[in-house]
Amino acid sequence: MSKKKKVIVLSCMIALLVTTAVLNFVLSSSALPDGSNVTPTANYFTEVKATRNTSRNMQLSQIDEIISASEDGSAEKTEALAMKLKITGIMEQENLLETLIKAKGFEEVAVTIGMTSDNVSIIVKDADFNQDDAVLIYSLCADEVNATPDNVYIQAIS
Repeated sequence: MSKKKKVIVLSCMIALLVTTAVLNFVLSSSALPDGSNVTPTANYFTEVKATRNTSRNMQLSQIDEIISASEDGSAEKTEALAMKLKITGIMEQENLLETLIKAKGFEEVAVTIGMTSDNVSIIVKDADFNQDDAVLIYSLCADEVNATPDNVYIQAIS
């Protein structure tokens, strides 16, 4: 990938991060118009998933632009196709883990798998989270994405 394209991709990612921070601040400080009470953790999980999906969709659209602008058989196009396959694979793994963890009785869950590392970050909503729950999640990660316990980070919130 050329230096100019890398700078453009990095600039877009920074803009996305800033936009997410601003939206997070604005949405978290605004009151609901009808006075209803929404659980903060439900909003949190929705925001985490929306931010993750927006970021991934932006990455995929930028990769699609590179693919369409590149010549067939070029190293740039091959690299972009490989990156697109990796991102879609990670997205499928995240969705699978979220579904499996929810099936084990957790109310809300958000999973993020690292692009450049083997790290798996999991946030679950569970007021009574214990060591057995952690072992259950670790075993799901080991079975589904071949993650070692050293690379799995679990955060429980209530």
